[in-house]
Amino acid sequence: MTRRTRPAAASAQLPPAAVAYTRTCRAAAAEVLARYSTSFSLAVRTLPQVIRIHITAIYAMARVADEIVDGSMHQLPAAQRLAELNAFEHRIASAAATGASADVIAHAYAATAREVGIGPAEWEPFFSSMRADISPQAHTETSIADYIHGSAEVIGLMCLKAFFLGAVPEADGERLRRGAMALGAGFQKVNFLRDLAEDAALGRSYLPGVSAAGMSDADRDRIVTDIAADLAAADEVIGLLPARVRPAVRIAHRLFAELNRRLAAAPAARIRTQRMRVSNPRKLAITACALSRPAAGGESR
Repeated sequence: MTRRTRPAAASAQLPPAAVAYTRTCRAAAAEVLARYSTSFSLAVRTLPQVIRIHITAIYAMARVADEIVDGSMHQLPAAQRLAELNAFEHRIASAAATGASADVIAHAYAATAREVGIGPAEWEPFFSSMRADISPQAHTETSIADYIHGSAEVIGLMCLKAFFLGAVPEADGERLRRGAMALGAGFQKVNFLRDLAEDAALGRSYLPGVSAAGMSDADRDRIVTDIAADLAAADEVIGLLPARVRPAVRIAHRLFAELNRRLAAAPAARIRTQRMRVSNPRKLAITACALSRPAAGGESR
């Protein structure tokens, strides 16, 4: 029998009021997902409910952090946003330790963290990357690797634990972790490229040596090739995931692969000024295709 890595045991049976509150917090997290993401919510809808609640909580946590950094709170002074972000992380850590928070998103995320074994090793790098966005500086190859790990790769690792409900198989664990990080990195790099103009307006540059005003077609080619390599590495391990989560991962993977193809085909001058999108009809077509036919990499087993 394959041994699996399990999270620390959750607390004993909760009283009905606590169960009801957690259910309410998870509903709030689901509302955040529905309001903010069409692409990701398409994929999440195909997950079984027991896993969907965890992925939704992870998304909502990341979304709220992003809102603090440069969304609805962007007009606040940097020091105040930093204080808000630190307070949010503190609420998450406290809720993960105690099992409760008055912050509904922190509570939903902490409930997931306790159930599937997510810990500080995942959320601390994430918040570190979010703090870097409050006082943006030009990235080096080293700093951007650290940033991508915290902002994206650890999200992939959180989702991996959720997919296996905390019991990631030890035999394939390292391959699965590498694949999860590659998928997160690929998604993030797509966003770096498609948000080039928007990030420049915020004083940010996530592409070392490349400016929004000066990106060339050669720069674009190098970046989309790097993204394609990440997506290919992730695709190779989709077949190792539980069968019930593969459709959702395939959908997300194919949506971002489509974005990368569109970026590869667009002149650099267009990318510098226009955010690339996939239309809703095309998203639905990609979703239907992903649900009807398995991906080529690793799914024939």
